[in-house]
Amino acid sequence: MNDREPDDSADKPNDDALNELQRMLNEMLSGQTSSGGIDPAALAKAAGLSGDPAALQGLFATLQQAMQNPSNEIDWSVTRRIAIDVASQGAPAADPAAAQRAFPVAALWLDEATEVGTTSDAPRTLTRVEWVQQTIDTWIGLSEPVAESITRALTDAISSQLPEQFGDAFGGLAPMLRSVAGALFATQLGQVIGKLASEVAAGGDVGIPLFEGQGREGGALIPSGVSAFADGLEQDAEAVTLYLAVRELAHARLFRHTRWLRLHLISAVTDYARGMSIDTTQIEELARDIDPSDTEAMQRLVSSGALIPPKTPAQQAALERLETMLALIEGWVDAVTETAVSRLPGSEAIAEMVRRRRAVGGPAEHAFSTLVGLELRPRRMREAASLWRLVAERGGIERRDALWAHPDLLPTAEEMDHPARLLERLGLDGATPAAAPTDDFDRALAELLDAGEAGDENGASQDPLQPPPV
Repeated sequence: MNDREPDDSADKPNDDALNELQRMLNEMLSGQTSSGGIDPAALAKAAGLSGDPAALQGLFATLQQAMQNPSNEIDWSVTRRIAIDVASQGAPAADPAAAQRAFPVAALWLDEATEVGTTSDAPRTLTRVEWVQQTIDTWIGLSEPVAESITRALTDAISSQLPEQFGDAFGGLAPMLRSVAGALFATQLGQVIGKLASEVAAGGDVGIPLFEGQGREGGALIPSGVSAFADGLEQDAEAVTLYLAVRELAHARLFRHTRWLRLHLISAVTDYARGMSIDTTQIEELARDIDPSDTEAMQRLVSSGALIPPKTPAQQAALERLETMLALIEGWVDAVTETAVSRLPGSEAIAEMVRRRRAVGGPAEHAFSTLVGLELRPRRMREAASLWRLVAERGGIERRDALWAHPDLLPTAEEMDHPARLLERLGLDGATPAAAPTDDFDRALAELLDAGEAGDENGASQDPLQPPPV
C-alpha cells in the first residue's frame, strides 16, 4: 500500500493541471467576453466570418463541438456547410438563357480554331451553390496537407510555451487542441470557397480543373458571375457571354482531350502542399509573443499568412514548374479563343479584361493563397500565348494542338524564354508565316489593310451570335 502512495500523489498535480487547462480552453471558447478571454466578434473576424450573431453562434458551436469530441482528423463537413451558407448569401441566380444560347455558337467557332474535339459531356450553367457543391472536394484535397501540417505545428508550439507544471498534462489536452485548430482552419476554408463562388464566372476561371465525374467535364458558366463580369465592361452582354463561353469550352476540350492533364496538375499542387515544412521556430516565436486576449494581434496573425513559412528551394522549383504548366494552359486557351472570336465585336477589350482579372485574382483567391501558401495563377500567360500563336503560324493548328499528346512534348520554360529553340526542336525554324511583313512599313500597311477588311466583314448587320459564314 505504501508503495502506491507516491504514485497517487504524483498523479494528482497532473490531473489538476489538466483540469486547469481544460477550464482555460473552455473559457476561451465559451463565447463570453471577459478579462483574459477572447472577444467573440474579433475571433469571428479572424476566422473570416461576419460579426452577426448567427455567425458567432455557429463559430463557437463548431469549436466547442471540436473540443468536446476531439479527433485527429479534420471535420471537413464544417467546410462544406459554411461554403454553401456563404455562397447562398450572394445575389440571386441570373437567367441562364444567354449562356444556353451561347454554347452551341461557341462550339461551332471552336471547331474552326482547334483540332481538339468536343467533349462527350454537354456544357452546363450552375448557380453559386451548385458550383460549391461540385468543386468542394477538390478544394479540400488541395488544402488538407497544409491544414494538417499547421494544426500539428501549432499544437507543438503551444505545448513548448506552457509552464513546466502543465507539461505532463498537455498530453491529454493535445488531441482537443488539434481538433479545435483543425475546426478553425476548416471554418476559414469554407468562408474562402463560399466567397470565391461569388467571383467566378466559369469553371476554368481558377486555372485548374475543379470538376470531375460523369456529366461534369463539358464546361460550365455561372450566369450570376457572367453578369457581374459584364457589368464592368462597356460591351454588349450577349457578346461577353459568348466570349466567356468560348473560353470555357476551350478549357473543357483541352482537359477532356488531354486525359493526363488534370491528374498532372492536381498531383503537382498536392505534392507542393505536402512538401511544405512548417517553420516551428517561427511559430514558437509567434506563440510566445501573442497574448491570447489580444484579439487584434490574433487577427493579424491568422490573416497575414505568417503561419505559412517561406518557400524552400525545392518548393520554389516545383512552383515554377507548376506556373509554367498553368501558363501553357491559359496561353493555349487565349490563342484558340482569339482565333475563334475574331468575328465578335469588342472581343479584344473583353480579352484584355479577362487577362487582367486572371493575372490579378480576386479577394477570395488571395485569401486562399494566404491560407494555403499557393497562388494558382500563371505569371507568364502572355509569353505562352505568343508561343502557341507562333507554332500555329509556322506549323498549323494541328501541329500546335499535337503538342498536348504528352507532357514531354510541351514547351519548356526555357523555350518560352527563347521561342527559336522550340521551333528548332519542332523542325519549324525554317518555316515562315504566309505573307509575313518584312519591315515596319510593310507590317503597318498589312495591319491597316487587315483592319479595313475586318470592318467590311463585321458590318452592323452581322449578328455576333450567328455561326460564321462557311
